[in-house]
Amino acid sequence: MATTMKKTAQRQGFKTGEFIVYPAHGVGQITAIEEQNVAGYALELLVINFEQDKMTLRVPVAKIATVGMRKLADATAVKKALETVRGRPRVKRTMWSRRAQEYEAKINSGDLIAIAEVVRDLYRSESQPEQSYSERQLYEAALDRMSREIAAVNKCSDTEAIRQIEQNLAKSTSRKAAAATEDEDGEQTEAA
Repeated sequence: MATTMKKTAQRQGFKTGEFIVYPAHGVGQITAIEEQNVAGYALELLVINFEQDKMTLRVPVAKIATVGMRKLADATAVKKALETVRGRPRVKRTMWSRRAQEYEAKINSGDLIAIAEVVRDLYRSESQPEQSYSERQLYEAALDRMSREIAAVNKCSDTEAIRQIEQNLAKSTSRKAAAATEDEDGEQTEAA
């Protein structure tokens, strides 16, 4: 009984069949918990399947906290993430390479709110100018990560989750009426 209790504590409450978020890869499902001998040590591993990526990852139980693996967000966090995408985009006036690194770090943080910020900041409506290839890639990656988690939390399809996100993005642009005004520097900015 004590060893079962100890193993559960080590696993930090993760169970077979449960969906989790692994920061570098997004939402995956724990398909098994197995023991393997590696270099003479018995390691307990969580076997995580990432269906969309056709990838299986084995994470040592001792490394769960180190890699930042976490349980799925709750309904409140999903609601807050959807509110975040409705907010006004915040684009820093730094070089694109610096912003791209920051966006990439947010996407790989595994934090649903940070990912929602990337979606919000990189979203372009039909009336806005085209995105560069790298902007589009980062937007798609953030949208994919966000939609997978929302789909897992709400038990719906990825398509339905993307529709939910896009509806919230559309509310943002309709609120701003997509009207551009010139600021004192003569640059185009979105109206609040």
